[in-house]
Amino acid sequence: MNKMFMFDALREATDEEMSRDQSVFVLGEDVGHYGGSYKVTKDLHAKYGDLRVLDTPIAENSFMGMAIGSAITGLRPIVEGMNMSFLLLAFNQISNNAGMLRYTSGGNFKIPLVIRGPGGVGRQLGAEHSQRLEAYFQSIPGLKIIACSTPYNAKGLLKAAIRDNNPVIFFEHVLLYNLQEEIPNYEYILPLDKAEIVRKGTSVTIVTYSRMRHHVIEAVDSLVKDGYSPEVIDLISLKPIDIETISKSLQKTHKMIIVEECMKTGGIAAEIIAQINDNYFDLLDAPIIRLSSQDIPTPYNGNLEKATVIYPSQIIEAVKKMV
Repeated sequence: MNKMFMFDALREATDEEMSRDQSVFVLGEDVGHYGGSYKVTKDLHAKYGDLRVLDTPIAENSFMGMAIGSAITGLRPIVEGMNMSFLLLAFNQISNNAGMLRYTSGGNFKIPLVIRGPGGVGRQLGAEHSQRLEAYFQSIPGLKIIACSTPYNAKGLLKAAIRDNNPVIFFEHVLLYNLQEEIPNYEYILPLDKAEIVRKGTSVTIVTYSRMRHHVIEAVDSLVKDGYSPEVIDLISLKPIDIETISKSLQKTHKMIIVEECMKTGGIAAEIIAQINDNYFDLLDAPIIRLSSQDIPTPYNGNLEKATVIYPSQIIEAVKKMV
C-alpha cells in the first residue's frame, strides 16, 4: 500500500495507461511543461514528449474538437479542463459530436474520450470558477458521467474511463486533490456504472457523491453516537445512475436523503427522485429530502459561499427530523 494524494493517484492512473497503450495521450491548457494546474500531469511531458502531452491554446472549443476527431481515428485522448467551467465553451462539441457521433455514424465510429478536471465549489474562487456542471451534461445522450471522491476510487475509475470506448465526463472536486489515502500497489479497475455502499445501515439511506461524501461521513460519525444507523451510498456514476443499489437500500430503510453540491432545480437529486417515484414509490415511508446548493451563482464572499452549500450540521438535522 502507498499513501498518496488524489492528484497523485490520478497522475499514476494516467501514467500507467499511457505506458500500457500508445494511443493514449493528454491535451489541454498547461498540461505539458507546467504539469497541469493541479499537477495531475506533472513530469509526464518529460517522459512522453510533446505529441503525447500536448499543450493547447486557450481555445476550448478548438482542442475539444481536435480530441473528438483524434478519438474517431483510433486514439484515446484525455482532455484536461483547467477548470471544468471553461468546458462550457466546448459544450457544442461535447453534446453534438462526442455524445452523438457513435450513434449518428451507425456505429462506424467510437469515441474513446475522457474529459476530466477540477470542478465544484472551491474556496472563494468566484461564480465562474465554482460551477456544478454535472446537471448540465446529465441530459446529453451518449455520455457517461463519473464523480470520483477518494484517491482510491479516483485511480481505479480513471483507468476504467480511459479504456472505455465511450466519452466519459470525469469530475474531480477542486477541494479533494489534497485528500490522502492508502492505495494498493497492484493494478485495479473499478466499474463505471456502480455506486459504492460506504456504510451499511438500517434507519435511513443517504445518497451522495463527490465532496459531499465527506460531509456525510462527518455527519454520520455524530449520528451514530446518538443511536442512528444511516446507510451511506456514494453514487460515483452520475450517468447512468445505479438505481438498483439505491432501491435495495430503500428496501431496508424506507427513507432517503440526497446530499449534493449540485443546484436543487434540475439537479442530480431531482433525477433520482423522479426515478424512485416512477419505479419504487411504494418503498418510501416518507417524502425524500434533498439537500442541495442554493440556486444562485456561487458568491466570492467566504461567508456567503458557505451559506450556498450543504454542511454536516444540516445533514444531522435532516436525519433527526426524518427518523
